[in-house]
Amino acid sequence: MGRKEDNIAKATEVMHDRDRIRNLCIAAHIDHGKTTLSDNLIAGAGMMSEELAGKSRVLDFDEQEAARGITINAASASMVHEIEGTDYLINLIDTPGHVDFGGDVTRAMRAVDGCFILTCAVEGAMPQTETVVRQALKEKVKPVLFINKVDRLINELQVTPEDMQERFMEQITKVNKLIRQFAPDEYKKSWQVSVADGTVAFGSAYHNWGITVPYMQKSGISFKDIFDYCNNEEQKELAKRAPVHEVLLDMAVSQLPSPVVAQPYRIPNIWNGDSESELGQAMINCDPEGPLALMITKIWMDPHAGEVAVGRLYSGTINHGESLWAIGGSKAERVQQVSMMVGSDRISIPKIVAGNIAAITGIRSAAAGVTVARDKDIIPFEAIRHYSEPVVTVAVEPKSMKDLPKFIDALRSLAKADASLQVTTNAETGEALLAGMGELHLEITTYRIEVEQGIKVSVSEPIVVYRETTSGNNHGRAFEGKSPNRHNRFYIEVEQLPEEVVDALRQGEIGSGTIRPNDAKEMGRKFAEYGMDKDLMRKTYAINGTNVLVNDTKGIQYLHETKELLIEAFNEVCKKGPIAEEPLMSVMVKLKDAKLHEDAIHRGPAQTIPAMRNAIKGALVRANTALMEPIQKMHVSVPNDWLGGVTREITQRRGEIEDMPSDGEITTVIGKVPVAETFGFSNDIRAASQGRAVWNTENCGFEELPRSLLEKVVGEIRQRKGLKPEIPTETYYSD
Repeated sequence: MGRKEDNIAKATEVMHDRDRIRNLCIAAHIDHGKTTLSDNLIAGAGMMSEELAGKSRVLDFDEQEAARGITINAASASMVHEIEGTDYLINLIDTPGHVDFGGDVTRAMRAVDGCFILTCAVEGAMPQTETVVRQALKEKVKPVLFINKVDRLINELQVTPEDMQERFMEQITKVNKLIRQFAPDEYKKSWQVSVADGTVAFGSAYHNWGITVPYMQKSGISFKDIFDYCNNEEQKELAKRAPVHEVLLDMAVSQLPSPVVAQPYRIPNIWNGDSESELGQAMINCDPEGPLALMITKIWMDPHAGEVAVGRLYSGTINHGESLWAIGGSKAERVQQVSMMVGSDRISIPKIVAGNIAAITGIRSAAAGVTVARDKDIIPFEAIRHYSEPVVTVAVEPKSMKDLPKFIDALRSLAKADASLQVTTNAETGEALLAGMGELHLEITTYRIEVEQGIKVSVSEPIVVYRETTSGNNHGRAFEGKSPNRHNRFYIEVEQLPEEVVDALRQGEIGSGTIRPNDAKEMGRKFAEYGMDKDLMRKTYAINGTNVLVNDTKGIQYLHETKELLIEAFNEVCKKGPIAEEPLMSVMVKLKDAKLHEDAIHRGPAQTIPAMRNAIKGALVRANTALMEPIQKMHVSVPNDWLGGVTREITQRRGEIEDMPSDGEITTVIGKVPVAETFGFSNDIRAASQGRAVWNTENCGFEELPRSLLEKVVGEIRQRKGLKPEIPTETYYSD
């Protein structure tokens, strides 16, 4: 029996002992070495050959990932690690660092209790590191720090031991500052990372060595020894004395919580039900005998088995062959296979118990973010909040019409697997609009359709998704919307919501959808926390994204009978704003007055919806509609000789340079560029720096499009959508 088989046998045994399980992920900035590290951990634990580690990228089993050398899917693997004669089961999820795949990171965080934050000793904590740490802490995932690529500091930058320690302290301070900023109050102190406590490790994932203070004490290696080994090019010897997998897995077992420790504080954060109920208690106690609750965090396509749903089991047991519900699905479905994941291998087992990461096949209606249970009426887990919204769209259609049914199927499974991808299809033409996080996200998605599904497609140029908002208000000048029969009138005022309120709405802290009358008081209280008028906000009818509809009328007869229709009209405008039919953001819509026909037949949907829709759109135009464009933050590091070319590239694209810190021969240009101007940026920047620039981007919200460009951009969007190019005026909505 080989070491791998032996480990698999141990893993299936240990998974029943919840105190000996650790669910964790590695999270970091792109190119800081996450996948290399994951490979070395898996190899060290005997799940793949050690020669291949760091080269074979077990977790990047997707061909596209191997070709691009970046991680796209958050894959997972289970391994066994022994400390002083006791076996522990480590379930590791690898996550992408590229900004376009942030959705995968958020979902991976939902399944784990601890995470290794990886930073690069040379580059330090980068913007994406901040985003990832914030996502981890929001999900109450405990962080520990691994500073990677230490060998480069010593060999390339020739730093002294003192200088090296100073650089480490700088990074540790930066990560602790983030923890203080974003961790739940009760953990701001206890989750701080420190060298002395053994919550910080240093090493080189590529050269396979790592070290922590507890490991130094255990092995007798000193800081000076490490320096000498690297300086004398003897990292192989160092890897024998301090193998990275042993050091980090020791750290995971001693510093990160087991499901039994973590679930009591994580469940109230990710599940809104009553914690005293049977299910609530079962999840808090991670009870394998309790009702079943599994949260799906990933779906991936296996060419042989079809869709594999991977998720965290919070309570209960899943057995091979039983029937389960994906909450929101139309029928119960049979589990065809239950397995543990090891890289691209799935190890089939008869059942899997609470506290583990499971892979199941057969539940066709499951999607990322869905709760799976035996009882279809349980309260599902909180929806996963994505920090960035889709900002780029492409139109995709199959080249041959005979591929249409297969194409629509492929899109359906892509949308299931990737919740940050929005798919809308036109069933008649077969054209699909894919909205994603950036150019790369959509390139990978279309690649998957072509290569994995074998469907040749034609893809349009990327289109930027703008947002509409109001740059002023029309207080005291309510806009009147009339129904087609002229018997019903609605009077609307609009205003822009304050930034704090918009952030709270975006992060789901206030609520969404139609607001029930018995939640009115709570609504008023939540909005008042952000400085809004409590009494006014109690009258909230509905929230759609970052837009709010408030009924600010008094004693209007029959109004409650038309409430649903008014909300429907509001939702329509949120999807398609008044000037370019782009989505609406950050607007408060107030219904100030209404005149309704006493006969219900004259105020049906065909009368009420257009009247309300026109009233909102007219009010927005009267208050001055603005177009908001998505912005990306750029960090470009480049040798000083090529600096001019890089700054020129950024400023030519309406970019704004915010800072230019330099470190020796290298300067980093930090700036903001509108997404609309970033297409083709990678080729141009390579040309401008002769391939020497290293850059990364992250989405950083929306900013108002300069007024001078408004007419041109709106005209282009309207023409593309088949509308008249002229921007609609107030009279357009009042006729």
